[in-house]
Parts: sequence; C-alpha cells; structure tokens
Amino acid sequence: MTPASTLDLLFITLNCAKNLVNPGVFASHLHGALTRNATTGLPNLVVFSLQEVAPLSYSFMGPYFLSKYYAPYEEALNAAAERIVTTTTTSTSPSDQPPSPRSAPAYTLVRSNNIGMTSLLLFALSPRSISNLQDAVIGFGVQEMGNKGAVGCRFTYTSSSPDKKSTVLTFVATHLAAMEWNLKKRNANWRSIVSGLTFSNPKDALPGVFPAVAPPDGDRDRDQLGLGERQQQQRPPSPASASSSEGSEEEEDDALPDRGDSDLDPSHLSTLQELSIFAPATHLFLAGDLNYRISSTTPPPGSLFPSFSADPSDPAHWSHFLPRDQLTAERLAGRTLHGLSEAEISFGPSYKYDVLPGDEADTAAENLEGVKTRGEVPWKWAPHRWPSWCDRVLYLDLPGWVKRSRPGKQIETVAYDILPLMASSDHRPVFWRGRIPILSEEEMLPPTAGAEEVEVGLKEEDMKDPRVTLPVAIDPHAWERRAAARRREVVAGWSIFLWATKEGAGVLGGGLLLGALTWWLWRVLG
Repeated sequence: MTPASTLDLLFITLNCAKNLVNPGVFASHLHGALTRNATTGLPNLVVFSLQEVAPLSYSFMGPYFLSKYYAPYEEALNAAAERIVTTTTTSTSPSDQPPSPRSAPAYTLVRSNNIGMTSLLLFALSPRSISNLQDAVIGFGVQEMGNKGAVGCRFTYTSSSPDKKSTVLTFVATHLAAMEWNLKKRNANWRSIVSGLTFSNPKDALPGVFPAVAPPDGDRDRDQLGLGERQQQQRPPSPASASSSEGSEEEEDDALPDRGDSDLDPSHLSTLQELSIFAPATHLFLAGDLNYRISSTTPPPGSLFPSFSADPSDPAHWSHFLPRDQLTAERLAGRTLHGLSEAEISFGPSYKYDVLPGDEADTAAENLEGVKTRGEVPWKWAPHRWPSWCDRVLYLDLPGWVKRSRPGKQIETVAYDILPLMASSDHRPVFWRGRIPILSEEEMLPPTAGAEEVEVGLKEEDMKDPRVTLPVAIDPHAWERRAAARRREVVAGWSIFLWATKEGAGVLGGGLLLGALTWWLWRVLG
C-alpha cells in the first residue's frame, strides 16, 4: 500500500506514429512497468503523454474522432492491472477457495485532451480523489496549429487518509520540433509552453491590463506582453559544445525575448504566475517526444551507432553516447526546461528504430538474441537519424524552502526506464514511476518576506526557482491566437479527411451520388 502521505504516480510517454497500438502486446509491456521496483501495489494515478496519437485529419477534426485511438490504452492498462491484482489475490488466498468473479476495471479514464496529434490521458484508481480539473493547450506547429504543441492538465488530488489531505498536480504532454538541426526551435517551443500554456485566459484574469489586439509577430518577439517597444535582451553566449553549437540558425535565434512585464504591478505578476505551469503551489511533471538528439547534423555514412549488447567498456555501448545528449546540455546551460529535474538515465536511446520483417531478422536485426529468446520485435537503427533519447519524463523538484522546512519530504523515483519496441512505432515508450509527497498549497507556497525563521525564508538561490521568477513572461494574447489556429485546424482536418482518406472519399462519393439523385428526382417530378 502507498502511504497516505504520498501519491504513487506512473507517467508514460509514447510517440504512436499515427498508428493504433496492439492492446494485448502493450498490456504485457505495461505489466513490466507497473511491477518494476514496485512495493506499493498499483499506482494511484497513471498518465499517458501520447504524440502522433492519430492521423492528422482525425486529430484536427475533434476529440470524437480520437476515441478509438484512446481505447487501446485504457484496455491495455486495465488488463495489466488485472493481471497484477489477480496474481496478488491468488498468492494470498487459500488454495481451496474458488476464483473470485471478474472485477470492475481498476482504472478509470478521468480526463482526455489533445492539441492536434498530442494527447494527455489521465487515469485514476479512485476518480473521486480528483477535483478542480483544468485544461490548457498551446500549438507551435505551422501557423501555431497543433501538429506540434503541448497539452496541460491541472487538478487537486485528495488522499484517502483520515484528514483528506490534498495537493495540486500539473501534467504537461508535449511534442517539440523534430530534426537534428532544430535544436534552437525546440528551445523556442519550450519558451512557448512557459509563456502560452496557461490554465485561464490572462485577459480574463486581468481585465483591462493588456492591449485588446495582439502585436504583430515581429513586435511580439521584441515585446512579449505588448506593453510598449523594448530592446531585445540576449542570453549570455552559450558554452561551447559539439551538440549545441552546431546548426544553420543564427545564435540570436536562441535568445530569450525581453520579458516585457516590468510595467506590471506585483499583484498582476502574481496572478499570471498562478495561471502558468509554474504556479507556486503545484507539483509539475512533463513528458513527451522532446526530440532532443545527440548531434545537430545527420549521421554520415558508416557512423558508429549505439549498441545494447556491447560490453559497457566498448565505445559502441550506448552509455558512451549519452554525454552528447542535447537536452541535458541545454537544460544545464539554462536554455530549456528551466528548473526541471530528471532521474538518472540508465537506458539506451528510444529513437529511431526501423522495424524489420521476419525474414530479415536473421541477417539485419540488432537485437537478434532478443528476437530468438524473448520474442522481441526485430529492428535495426534507421541509418539517416542519430539514435537519441528523444522521449523523456521530467519533473519540478520540491523547492528549497519546502526541503528546509520539511526535512525528509522528497520526490522519490521508483523507476525510470524504457519499454520494449512495438511494431507500430519507431519510438520505444519511456516511463517514470515515483512517489510524490502530498503537500497542501499552504505548505508549497514560498514564505513571505517577513518569515520569522531565516532558515526557512527565501534564499538567493530560491529566487531562481521558476515558481518565484518565471523564465519567460506570460503571453496574454496566446488564447486568441489559439482560437484562430483552432479554426484553421478544423478546416485543414476536414479537408485532409475528405480528399486524402478512404472514409473521406466515401463521404464525397455519397454526397455526389445523393446530389445526382436529388437532381434527377427534381427533373422527373418537376
């Protein structure tokens, strides 16, 4: 059992490659995730971050068209959970007892939401433990549409303890810009998440504070809030690193724009902070295909690729490629994922796999032993992409003032690992399981400037915490641009559906046939 003072969480990310997953196969893999280092039974919450969850047309048309793509995840999760519950019950019950009847599914889908092809699914053992649900979305694809973007979910979780203690949780599922050379665009996508993924419209929260009309794109780069012309401030030059300094873009493309919020009252800034993913009283978790690679250029022919089977001392072993990871370098340099932490990576790259047909396994499979002994899907590395740790799970650790005032409270990683490859995708799922202390909003909030005990007051390093100072100013015009982008998505989705799918062709054909029949009847009966 999970202690009442902690929350047991499983967060899984998978790029689905626009395909349906096989629920039976995925259930077997999820069983491995649910039992890895587990000592507390089933997690209280299971959250999926899914990228490319469905074809673009269905993703843009609306949530109704995604239900069949979500269903296999619910089926797989509950099948894996039932296997664990059944095994536990069987091992603790007398042998002469008849098997218990099939119980109701362990997990309930409490919330599903998407931005284009990126979805977030929230499952709970006890749906009644979740309240005050809020959603947020931001697109940073073509014309700010959701072919790339982020979706957020915030809610209050109430424990089963007698005191019914509660804590606030925020989850973000995202899919950042692809391609090796798009490092700075990925960093820019992250800044868009910080500035635009808000759980309420800033203009509604602060009526009359911001201009009614958003500034043009060029002005927005210089003055994010539209409060007046400002000179763009540049980030300090980035440290030299092979993985982060290459690329065709100019260095200033990776600069943070001027915050543009110095004219706002402290109360206004506090209100905007509460709307952001970095609200002071919330736990924050982020997962997705973040697309950070190990190089800013594609691999030349004959490049040495990571191996799972090589000896750890061999330069080909995957661990020797991990120091080239762009995400870690950029995060530590303060250019992306500000304030977030990641558990130790003890697994190989999650991307990019070429699934092989069975007749090629003996001659080309990198995992031939696994194919023969464990029934793994045969694969080889795609030669035109560097194998990379694209799929990640990160979290915002407890702030310094909480650690000082409540020693022993911590976010504990139970497992952070990769799951087996499925034939439906060129990515492998990655999961993080951990225990989160249930801390109330009052316990999480920063101490006031007049805190009596200096040791629990704000220190200089606390001022860098994004819960105190946002790394990027909130964009008050993001909601209106999202509404405009959503209209473009609907038009694009239906257009693609009608002209590029078999189902759409059937609808068009049926419409033409109905029109012709109507015209014929009008001529005959008229």
